[in-house]
Amino acid sequence: MAFTKKKIAVVVVASLAVLVLALVWLPGHWGAIFPGHSQAAPDLKVVVERIANGDATADFKFKTIPGPARTSAATFATFSVVAGGQGVNGARVEKLPHFLLPDSPDAPGANFFFRDGSDGGRILVDLNRTVGIQQINTYSWHKSDRGPQLYKLYASDGAPDGTSLESHGSSDLLAAGWKLLATVDTRPKSGEPGGQYGVSITSPSGLIGNYRYLLFECQRTEEKDLWGNTFYSQIDVIAK
Repeated sequence: MAFTKKKIAVVVVASLAVLVLALVWLPGHWGAIFPGHSQAAPDLKVVVERIANGDATADFKFKTIPGPARTSAATFATFSVVAGGQGVNGARVEKLPHFLLPDSPDAPGANFFFRDGSDGGRILVDLNRTVGIQQINTYSWHKSDRGPQLYKLYASDGAPDGTSLESHGSSDLLAAGWKLLATVDTRPKSGEPGGQYGVSITSPSGLIGNYRYLLFECQRTEEKDLWGNTFYSQIDVIAK
């Protein structure tokens, strides 16, 4: 069968389209295609800001988003790791809602991160009651690859099924009733990745929703060595 140039072009374009769709939707590859691309649910908004290491201070002062809060609804929540393991020389996950910020770009003991060499994990936040959420803000700081944030954020008002949370990377969360609020990827498209990062998830209506549970499904930012899991400094949940 003879192929004309037009037929060949159609086949090539179709093949590329299939490849792109496969990479985007294939489980386990989210966030690995387009560094620096963050996306929220249609009714929400994600704002990302980075402060280069040379300009970063322990005050975490951002221009476009709020800095870490001394107290928030997260302060009274229960934080737990439900998939993956905590870094052995890092802070425990329970420190994340408290105003205990690192004072340098390489302070493992003042940040939470998943075990070195692992592919991230999941953090469950139980607010212990249904809360009208206005903002969800996350902060990180590291001199290199552990500065950027790469995670999916889910929310639920019902009691979560514990068995569905243990398998990191599984695709059963939506079927179990969780709502995907945002996919966050703050890795720079070029240049050095180090610095302070702040992410603020909001809604133009002023209310993200009424939820009791939040689930952060975190991914490592690189795979060239064992040290690709983000140094998370603080997580705030601002009630309306």
